[in-house]
Amino acid sequence: MKKTILTYGIIGGIIVSAMMWLTLGSGDHDLDNGMWIGYTTMVIALSTIFFAIKGYRDKHLNGSITFGKAFLMGLYITLVVSTLYVASWLVLSATSKQDFMTEYYEHEKASLESSDLAADKVEAKLQEMRDFQELYKNPVVKIGFTYLEILPVGLLISLICAGILKRGAPVRDARS
Repeated sequence: MKKTILTYGIIGGIIVSAMMWLTLGSGDHDLDNGMWIGYTTMVIALSTIFFAIKGYRDKHLNGSITFGKAFLMGLYITLVVSTLYVASWLVLSATSKQDFMTEYYEHEKASLESSDLAADKVEAKLQEMRDFQELYKNPVVKIGFTYLEILPVGLLISLICAGILKRGAPVRDARS
């Protein structure tokens, strides 16, 4: 089971990390659609959970797997994919000459200032963002928030896949 988890976790991690580098590494960001691109990529990368559970169930468990075992496999794959995602983000943000948080702040500032929000509400939101920028400089906080981007997606996919793929052992006919 460990080999299956590592294999599919690494495949998923490569997918999500490669897409991160392709979309953010160039410096040409689509901040308006970046969230959709990022989460779509996470779903695609974490779809390896389905194939891992199904393959393991069919090849090693004679076609049966409990919900719990399937969910744990998904969870472990999620942890591998997420760790590779976090590591990629840390390397990308440390080695790139881009200041992602400042770019995001400026983008959101322009959006907020052109919105219908009252000036005091705009300033309050901008202050929250400035406070978060300062907090995000702490590596532990950066790692935590980066895990929070992908872990919930993996947990949801793990639950769905475990529900779809769980299958009890075939019932044997006592008359045979």
